Amino acid sequence: MKVNKSPTVLGGAMIAAGTMIGAGMLSLPIASAGMWFGWTVVIMLITVLFMYVTAEQILEVNLGYNPGSSFDTLVKSTLGDTWRLINGFSVAFVLYILLYAYVVGSGSVISDTLRNLEDNPIDIPRYLSSLLFSIVFTAIVWWSTKAVDRISTILMVGMFITLFAAVTGLLGQIHVDYLFEPTGESQYAIYAFASLPFFLTSFCFHASVPSFVKYYGIEGSKIRKAIIWGMIITFVFYLCWMIAIMGSIDRVTFLSVGEDEVAWLLNQVKASDATQLALRIFAFFAVVTSFLGAGLGLFDYIADLFKIGNSAKSRLLTATITFLPPTILGMIFPNGFVLAIGFAGLFAAIWSVIVPALMVINYRKRQKGAKEISFRAFGGKVMPYIIIAYGLIAITSHLLVTVFKVDALSFI
Repeated sequence: MKVNKSPTVLGGAMIAAGTMIGAGMLSLPIASAGMWFGWTVVIMLITVLFMYVTAEQILEVNLGYNPGSSFDTLVKSTLGDTWRLINGFSVAFVLYILLYAYVVGSGSVISDTLRNLEDNPIDIPRYLSSLLFSIVFTAIVWWSTKAVDRISTILMVGMFITLFAAVTGLLGQIHVDYLFEPTGESQYAIYAFASLPFFLTSFCFHASVPSFVKYYGIEGSKIRKAIIWGMIITFVFYLCWMIAIMGSIDRVTFLSVGEDEVAWLLNQVKASDATQLALRIFAFFAVVTSFLGAGLGLFDYIADLFKIGNSAKSRLLTATITFLPPTILGMIFPNGFVLAIGFAGLFAAIWSVIVPALMVINYRKRQKGAKEISFRAFGGKVMPYIIIAYGLIAITSHLLVTVFKVDALSFI
C-alpha cells in the first residue's frame, strides 16, 4: 500500500524563502542608504518579527476553515465585503506595480549588461529590452502554469547559485570601515522609517499561507516551523547581501544614485569579472522569477475576477489584461524601479499587515468560549493592535517620502 507522506518542513521553508527572495532585494541598499548598516540590521529584525506574526495570524484564521479556502474567502468571511474589496484592490495593485518594476528592472539589467560586454558591446535601448523581456515571459505564463513551474524551479536554483557566488565574491573584498563608520549615531535613525515599505515588501509571502494549509493540511505546528525557517533563510540571505553591497560601496556614493537605479547599483560594485558576471546573472534570474511569480498570481486573479475561461484564446485575453499595462508603463517610465517597490510596500502593508491583524481580532471574537483552540498566533491579545500600528507607520512613512518629499538620502 502506498503511504502519502506529509510534506517536509524544509520544503515549505524553501517555498516561503523562494517567494520572498527576488528582484526586490536590488532596491534594499538604495532604500537603506540614509540609515546605513547598523540601523538596517535593526529594521530587518523588526520586519522579520512583524511579518512572521502576520503570517501566523493568517494561519490561525485559515486553520478554522477547510484547507483550500482562499485568502479572499477568509477576508470576506471575517471582515465582510467592504474589506474584501479593499484587500482585493490592494493585492491587484501590488502585483501590477511589481510587474511594472520587474519590466523596468529587466530593461536595466539586460541593456546595461550587453553595453558592458568587453569584446563586442551591444547598445540596445532599455525600452526595447523591456519589451522583448515582457513578450518572452508573458508567453510562458500564457502557455501554462506547468511551464511557469518548471522554468521557475530551474531559475530559482540558478538564482541561489549565482547569489551565493556573487555574495561570497564580494564578502572577500568588503571594507569593514564602510559598514561601521559612522555607526550608532542617533541622527541616522530617522531615515529608517523611509525603508519600512521596502523591507515589508521583501519579507512578504503572505498570499502563500492558504496554499500552505492546502499543502500540509491542518498541521499548524508544522506550517509554523516552515514559516520560521523560511524567514530565517531569507534574513540570512538579505543580511549577507547588505553586508556585501554596503561593504563595497561607501555611504556618500549613494548620494549620486542615477535615474537607472538598478544599472547604477550593478556598476558601482567593484569586483572581479567572475563576481560581476555572477551578480548580473543573479539580477536577471531574480527579475525573471519575480516576474513569473507575480505575473502568474495576477493572471489567475484576473481570470477568476472576470470569469475568463482557460482556452488558448481566453488565456490570451487574460495575459493581455495582466501584462500589457505594466509593459507599456515600463517602456514609457523606465526609471521607477525603486519608487515602484516602495508603492508596493505601501499597499502590501494593507493586505499583508493590517488585514491579517483585523481578521484575527474578529476571528477570535467569534471563537470566544470555544473549548479547544488548536493554534494561536504569537503575541497574544495585544499583538494584533501593535501590528496595525506598524502597518500604519509604514504607510505614513512612505507617504511622507513620496508626497511630502522628505529625502531619505539627505544625511549630509
